[in-house]
Amino acid sequence: MAITGSGSLAISLYVFVISASFLPKGAAETVTVEGQNLATDNVSVIEGEMATISCRVKNNDDSVIQLLNPNRQTIYFKDVRPLKDSRFQLVNFSDNELRVSLSNVSLSDEGRYVCQLYTDPPQEAYADITVLVPPGSPIIESREDVVSEGNETELTCTAIGSKPAASIRWMKGEEELTGEATVEETYDRMFTVSSRVRFSVTKEDDGVPVDCIIDHPAAKDLMAQRHLEVLYKPEVKIVVTYPEGLTREGDNLDLTCIAEGKPHPHQINWLRVDEDVPPHAVVTGSDLYIENLNKSYNGTYRCVASNAVGEAYDDYILYVYDAPTTIPTPTTNPVNTQDSRAGEGAPQKIDHAVIGGVVAVVMFAILCALIVLGRYFARHKGTYFTHEAKGADDAADADTAIINAEGGHNNTDEKKEYYI
Repeated sequence: MAITGSGSLAISLYVFVISASFLPKGAAETVTVEGQNLATDNVSVIEGEMATISCRVKNNDDSVIQLLNPNRQTIYFKDVRPLKDSRFQLVNFSDNELRVSLSNVSLSDEGRYVCQLYTDPPQEAYADITVLVPPGSPIIESREDVVSEGNETELTCTAIGSKPAASIRWMKGEEELTGEATVEETYDRMFTVSSRVRFSVTKEDDGVPVDCIIDHPAAKDLMAQRHLEVLYKPEVKIVVTYPEGLTREGDNLDLTCIAEGKPHPHQINWLRVDEDVPPHAVVTGSDLYIENLNKSYNGTYRCVASNAVGEAYDDYILYVYDAPTTIPTPTTNPVNTQDSRAGEGAPQKIDHAVIGGVVAVVMFAILCALIVLGRYFARHKGTYFTHEAKGADDAADADTAIINAEGGHNNTDEKKEYYI
């Protein structure tokens, strides 16, 4: 019976050893054999920084722990370092843990490290060290340094030498742009990423920042910025310096032309649409001055400003009034065109004298109409007689008519009625 039991135990151990030898390496980080658990963790570390590998044992029965490098060279056997690489340092050694640090990590240190427990059979757990390499400072390049409004510009941002490949985002002010990215892998397992973005610009884009933002696990707040420089044609506005109200005969007129553009307008001209400017008008830079106005000066006056991008203009309509009895409030003019005429472009102040005159005219017209109607009815008044006066139409006079009235009544009190 004892022999049989020993044979069964030997067979069981043999089967277990065979089974353990066929377990794929790296299938799991934790291996459990006869109640002993060996565990470790994968490590991601930025190039140049420190990585720590921990080999942990649960329920250790005094078995030896050692750490091997990807070439299966022993780094530490218990608390002894056979490998002559001083970057490896012992952090902790006990029956349940072997913890080792690796300083100044480089790409050549990347790979699979082995935690090994000397049992029968030996147990292994695997820690993969991944080295992260942040990209260099991104570079923004523009197809042109200066762009005119309405045209398209193109910007390219490049992040060189990263692992893994970085991703690039674009922001124009508060607006996110969509770029086209290309990724190139170099011979040393590094990546270069470029992103290109195209968009049309307006004059509002002048001075707006465009940001190239780099997203990478080994880098934070990595970005490059470029401010747009946009050229645009002038914006022109005519301002009435004098007078403040309506333009009247004998007044002076002073207009100022305000023009802003990029580049700044190099030329500002005054003209009168379809007519010549009055001969005694004075143009001084952006100002137009006309004294002693009269109605022959009525018309549209235009200020034209131009720069390298284009030209633009604003109009002022002059309408000269007679000397006023009452002075209405100055008008507000339509967009892009100013008008000195009253009542155009804005509500006017109520003139009570005008209203009184209108009411008087209406009352006079009504009175005249009543007089005409009264005279009309007076001329066309009619008469009629009572039944007793029938036949009076043939009488020569009133007395005879009374005598000839029907019934032979000669009473002088006969009634005679008139219809008016």
